[in-house]
Amino acid sequence: MTALPDRVLVYGVTGSGKSTAALALGKRSGLPVTLVDEITWLPGWVPVEGEVQRELIGDIVAGERWVLDSSYGAWLDLVLPRVELVVGLDYPRWLSFARLVRRTVSGAVTKEPRCNGNVETWRNVLSRDSILIWHVRSFGRKRSRMRAWAASAEGPEVLLFRRPRELERWLESLA
Repeated sequence: MTALPDRVLVYGVTGSGKSTAALALGKRSGLPVTLVDEITWLPGWVPVEGEVQRELIGDIVAGERWVLDSSYGAWLDLVLPRVELVVGLDYPRWLSFARLVRRTVSGAVTKEPRCNGNVETWRNVLSRDSILIWHVRSFGRKRSRMRAWAASAEGPEVLLFRRPRELERWLESLA
């Protein structure tokens, strides 16, 4: 790649490090970064209403320069026509799940705020709506989606990274 495009989606399974990668990409490129959880979750882990999410994301992707750290299926149709590069974090399940467990347990212990002041609780960790269960349920779908985009001749360019070290090397090459 000779130059980084102006509209980038960082995509991966839950726990793969999308937010960290998006922030690093924004820092290296100067592109504005939107952390999706910040606009889709209210305090108390209350989800922002679906149509409001679509409106917020629609406004962001209508812009000429941006990095998103995720795209929910409910509004992927707004993002894909505008994105120029997908940075796919296609890491092994064990790696993303281990990262997610570490982050979630740490958050439940330290009560360090996440998006919009939300904190992890043991009740959330152990509930049927746990982010850990979400990872297990969504892993295959998200991985298949990334790989299909990469294999398609249509749509945006897709860079799939199988290991964090590969992503780090690519980010360093942007400096």
